[in-house]
Amino acid sequence: MYKRKIKEDLDCALYVTMKIFGAKWKPCIIDALARGARRPSEIHKQIVSTSPRVLDMQLRELLDFGVVAKNNSQSGYPLYVEYFLTPFGESILPVLAEMSRWGETHKEFVKERNALIQAGEHQEVLTTSSDTDSIAERTDLAMFSVCQGM
Repeated sequence: MYKRKIKEDLDCALYVTMKIFGAKWKPCIIDALARGARRPSEIHKQIVSTSPRVLDMQLRELLDFGVVAKNNSQSGYPLYVEYFLTPFGESILPVLAEMSRWGETHKEFVKERNALIQAGEHQEVLTTSSDTDSIAERTDLAMFSVCQGM
């Protein structure tokens, strides 16, 4: 079994969040389960950009952390596995909904930047002092703190 050489900071809330669903396809898997997909093949049909192997690996990690649970068929043929969200997994859905809202708001900017990057015309995004001042004045960001070790 793999053993980490660098200690994980599980006292940092941001790190804990990324530990649970920070991998590329985990939010999509959680979303697919929330929308009713149960079997790995159903999940894969909703997330066609990933391979079944990667899907299985990330499902296993979600299973290990208790985000999903699985039922194995006990009788009948063919045998099959079904996954579902646990109450812990369902608690992640509001976070994913907020991430989706952020993505909807900024998707055109990301598409434009991605096209520039792909074309080799990437330029730094210039910020003005008013941009940074407005961020510093936001009270809703005061509740967040950056993890010490990160």
